[in-house]
Amino acid sequence: MNFLNNIPPVTKNIIIINVLVYALQNVVPGFNLNFGLHFFKSPDFQAYQLITHMFMHGGFYHILFNMYGVYMFGSALEQRMGSQKFFSYFLMTGFGAVLLHFASMYWESYAVVNEIEQLFANGTITSEQYSTAYFNTFNITVGASGALFGVLAGFAMFFPNQRLFLMFVPVPIKAKYFVLFYAAYELYIGISNSPGDNIAHFAHLGGALFGYIIIKSWKNKGTI
Repeated sequence: MNFLNNIPPVTKNIIIINVLVYALQNVVPGFNLNFGLHFFKSPDFQAYQLITHMFMHGGFYHILFNMYGVYMFGSALEQRMGSQKFFSYFLMTGFGAVLLHFASMYWESYAVVNEIEQLFANGTITSEQYSTAYFNTFNITVGASGALFGVLAGFAMFFPNQRLFLMFVPVPIKAKYFVLFYAAYELYIGISNSPGDNIAHFAHLGGALFGYIIIKSWKNKGTI
């Protein structure tokens, strides 16, 4: 209990909500389908999914590593920024992650999207087939990873020289270099577009990019 009391309130509540939602994902039929993020042109897309997907995960290790990251870096960032600003920042970087993720999906599948839209407009496919076509073309997106990358970017901006001890890395690495290397890796993997890779790499980059922009803006305005 003392361990939980030492975690800042927003960070703690984000972790608790994610754990509770993960439990619901595993016991409520259709939960993922309704609350996971569908592609924005899909008839199954709903505005609330922009928020709900941030608190959902695709498996045990997915939520474990994400929540460990939120705990490790979010705690320090919330203490530095304040709880209200940190919560706003977390959500905004999550939205930024979605924006870049959708843009990359649309760019990569522009021809497919147009074909689906034309088939539906011409009456070649039914509403159910229209929905299924988008479901089969685009994976449902879940996870706090985009917002977590925003948290990582924020941590690196406020604590750039903080040395991090990471698994599989034999020497400590400064936070600013860790985030830069990680972002470069995500960009490389995202551009490579390897078959079978269902990780939203551009969502990660979007979270980090928007995190950088938001904090630079707040610093320039003197609000942080």
